Amino acid sequence: MDRTLRVTCLRGRTSDRTDGAGAGAEALAERLGGRVVGEARTGSSPRDWSEDLPEARPVLEAAAAEVSAALDQGELPLLTASDCSICIATLGTVARRVPGVRVLWIDAHGDFNTPETTPSGFLGGMCLAAACGRWDAGWPDTIEPASVSFLGVRDLDPGEREEVAAAVVGYGVPKDGQVYVHLDCDGLDPDVIPVQFPVYGGLTAAEVRDVLATLVAEGRLVGIEVTALEYPEHVDVIAGILEPVTG
Repeated sequence: MDRTLRVTCLRGRTSDRTDGAGAGAEALAERLGGRVVGEARTGSSPRDWSEDLPEARPVLEAAAAEVSAALDQGELPLLTASDCSICIATLGTVARRVPGVRVLWIDAHGDFNTPETTPSGFLGGMCLAAACGRWDAGWPDTIEPASVSFLGVRDLDPGEREEVAAAVVGYGVPKDGQVYVHLDCDGLDPDVIPVQFPVYGGLTAAEVRDVLATLVAEGRLVGIEVTALEYPEHVDVIAGILEPVTG
């Protein structure tokens, strides 16, 4: 790969329900020779999105800054974080700087609930909808929902399913254009690695690696974020999947 890789772990609370995924994000960044921005938080527990969103602001701002800095310098950003909520900041930032960019959302879940549809109040289950402007999370940049494609998504709440259909979110790997990848580790089948929110019928490690390898070979990958690595001891599995990107 021609571009320099910029690996950054983002620490600090977004909508963390455990401490495991934050430690996993840090372990992955260290495994890949990256750096850590922010400070670890302990004692994480479920809270409503209205409490988590304002406290997540420093992490979101750091995520946007890292993506912006990488793209400004011609680097490829690889972010690691505890959960998917960073996408509220990253996706709109990429879309503003890379016209026509597509987002490949690899996840067991759509994270497409809104304050009106969420059964749990979990910010992490609402973040992609926020990034797509389906509800106002207070972030200035959003993306067009039709630029998003799901891969591995297999667990949607009823109201969320209606939102996805209304927003015309796609499915499968985009066939053309530049692509930014969001990889939640639970997009993989739980038999590959254990995760906090397991849903069977997921992707294999080889399937995700092959997707990344193709995007790299075609020169279409503009960045990637990896979230929800709940158990740091499985860092080598994710590092292996990322090898087409990291070299």
